Amino acid sequence: MRAMIMAAGKGTRLRPLTDLLPKPMVPIANRPALYHILRLLRRHGIHEVVMNLHHMAEVISDYFGDGSRLEMELSYSFEPELLGTAGGVKNNEGFLKDGTFLVMSGDALTDVDLTGLIAAHRRYDSIATIAVKEVPDPSLYGVLMVDDDGRVVGFQEKPPREEARSRLCNCGIYVFEPEIFAHILPGQFDDFGSRVFPDLLRGRVPFHAHLIDAYWSDVGNLSEYVRGNADALAGRVQVELPGEEVRPGVWVEESAEVPSSARLEPPVLVGRASRLGAGVVIEGPAAVGERCTVGEGSHLVRTLVLPGSTVPAGTVMVEGVLASKQLVSSKQDRR
Repeated sequence: MRAMIMAAGKGTRLRPLTDLLPKPMVPIANRPALYHILRLLRRHGIHEVVMNLHHMAEVISDYFGDGSRLEMELSYSFEPELLGTAGGVKNNEGFLKDGTFLVMSGDALTDVDLTGLIAAHRRYDSIATIAVKEVPDPSLYGVLMVDDDGRVVGFQEKPPREEARSRLCNCGIYVFEPEIFAHILPGQFDDFGSRVFPDLLRGRVPFHAHLIDAYWSDVGNLSEYVRGNADALAGRVQVELPGEEVRPGVWVEESAEVPSSARLEPPVLVGRASRLGAGVVIEGPAAVGERCTVGEGSHLVRTLVLPGSTVPAGTVMVEGVLASKQLVSSKQDRR
């Protein structure tokens, strides 16, 4: 099976981080969010993937290349002007048209059972299956109404809580049959949630939702981004943590310098080639990216220090994200 990852968005709700990096490249546990999506696909036997790109496209393509490091085959589709979720898929019809295919967002954090989702799609025998998750606040998401057989019967886009008819949010993970291409506008902007799926409903074309109980977050804003990192470090979502676990809940990557006088309270991850000064205290959940310097005597509490950043000696930082404006020009670890 082939897949497409939607990686073209600007990620405006995650600014100012997305002024430095495209949203799929913001680090989760010291690896880009998109890295974790690709590893998830690979674990479920999907290794042929196309990605649509727009905002800071070269940052993504330079990092992942042809995908061989991940034992995958990656290709890219650049959009000079954004084509929307459906338009981007239509633009890659040639790559995807030969059979059932998967589409998912490249900036979410999830360990969804893709094999189970695909199996459910085949049981439904419909043109599309949408992964949905029950959420406490439907006003933040597009939500779906379904019947007892899982068939989609209605949509609401970010309804006020008091008007919401469902708490099943669209996770941006889809399984499609090639017949979906006949329902997407060619050569122009088109969107699944606002036009394609409502049109299928009006035309009485059956499609379904599949409820997932796995971890899922759209990493939609800075607080969600911080929480996603904390969840990854705490093991609440299944992702690969880099480095060696030197003691329970403390991971240190290659060539990092951690003096014996430093105190690390888990979960903490220290990135490749980073250096902690004498007497540094880090209280987790916290991650220090690669090639960072944390000056002596600094005290970090529930913080993220992104690659290439410097924390001056004696700094106290509580519940924050520190990034350097040189982040995008720095060469992140590609392993």
